Amino acid sequence: MSYMKKNRLLQSERIAALFVVFPLVFGIIFPGRAVMAAEPATFEELQEEAEARKALPIQSNEIDNWPVGPQVSAQAAILMDANTGVILYSKNIHERLYPASTTKIMTTLLAMENGNLDDMVEFSHDAVFSVPADGSKMGMDEGESLSLEDCLYGIMVASANEAANAAGEYVSGSIENFVALMNERAQEIGCTDTHFTNTNGLHDPEHYTSVYDLALISSLFFRNEMLCKISNTPRYHFEATATQPDDFYVNNKHRLINGEIPYEGILGGKTGYTDSSRQTLVTCAEQNGMRLVCIVFKEEKPDQFTDTVELFDYGFHNFQVLNISENEEKYNIESTGFLQIGNDVFGSSKPILSIDTESYVIIPNTVSFQDLDSEIDYSQSDENRVAGIEYFYNDMYVGNAYLNLVTNNASSYEFDTKMTSTDVSVEKIENKSETEVETKDTIFINIKKVLVIILVAAAIVITIFMIHALITNGRTAKRRNNRIKRKQRRRSRMRSDFDDFDF
Repeated sequence: MSYMKKNRLLQSERIAALFVVFPLVFGIIFPGRAVMAAEPATFEELQEEAEARKALPIQSNEIDNWPVGPQVSAQAAILMDANTGVILYSKNIHERLYPASTTKIMTTLLAMENGNLDDMVEFSHDAVFSVPADGSKMGMDEGESLSLEDCLYGIMVASANEAANAAGEYVSGSIENFVALMNERAQEIGCTDTHFTNTNGLHDPEHYTSVYDLALISSLFFRNEMLCKISNTPRYHFEATATQPDDFYVNNKHRLINGEIPYEGILGGKTGYTDSSRQTLVTCAEQNGMRLVCIVFKEEKPDQFTDTVELFDYGFHNFQVLNISENEEKYNIESTGFLQIGNDVFGSSKPILSIDTESYVIIPNTVSFQDLDSEIDYSQSDENRVAGIEYFYNDMYVGNAYLNLVTNNASSYEFDTKMTSTDVSVEKIENKSETEVETKDTIFINIKKVLVIILVAAAIVITIFMIHALITNGRTAKRRNNRIKRKQRRRSRMRSDFDDFDF
């Protein structure tokens, strides 16, 4: 870090020391007038609290035949698949707690959603001086500016509080407006136990979230490859520019990112700490087709890192990914009959309906797909989706898929269709131009199936006719034989009667 940046940070540290020393001196000079803060807990007391938290119930361990998860010292913890929202491990996931600097996950997500990485972000007086002297910062001065991309690196790598403020002002015009946007976006995502009061996570009794809500936010964050790259950076170099005169480096304190604790598949994360929140940590890792987000709240150093590793190992070693379209048998798409869609009417066409091929479930290794329960929902907003299917294991959500209308380019034997999930109709196209035909989804009749059906029906009719003819002929022949026998008996009697006379 440059001399100027070092000097500024040293000055900040001196100011912070004054905040600590002044009340002590004031108390000595004016005993009885000093208002002292509560003494911090001792190391032994903190360890006792951590051990007590280990004994708290783990809700996911109460599910029948679900893999037993580790006992962690976090007050709350969650392990969630970022793509499906499937929860593999849950401990007090809806408890409202202080997130500290993991708040910056939401701040950078909103900046990415609403900004341009090349835009310049100016550091205002409020952005710089609203951060307390003991708050984390990267030493920016009022009036300096960085690109939004550099600003996001400052937020995620250096945990710079003034950079979070500046990004908020860039997006919304003021910190207050940006905080309102944070809360609005949290509601849109589905958060029910979240309320933000600042951009950076500095302690405020009304600034809280839950590990579940933050997992929902983080799932969106880690689906963005640029945000993964930024948050997975162990060390970042800020070069001097015309709007920021210092050349310096900042280092990431996340041990699974900076290499202190190696772990395969790490995609990024964020640390957090205040005296009230204790250690908080967000981390994302990808293995075996699963992109898992792990969040722990209220831990003691270094347990937030070791417990995160233990939770990742639990998830990657005890669960499997199964593609739904390859395993689903209950919803037989072939039962749609002979109406097919495709380019080849002689047999290579596809069913009108299909399960999307990208969806999957995450289930314990000891469970098969046939062990799952499912629910189908026809109230879909997408016009190409007929229904949604959700899968559960012992009432635990494990994934979902969509039943879609299949669309293809036009060909011969065309039928116009304007199908929705509630109205499927087939109408023959006549006198349509090639341009019109090519822009429409088309349905084709599978000629092979039609011919087979006709031949089978004809064979059945012929067989029935032959059986009926055989039965009828048999009865006629029997009656004829009976008549012949009766005639023969009458002739025999007549001959015997004539034999009694001598002519």
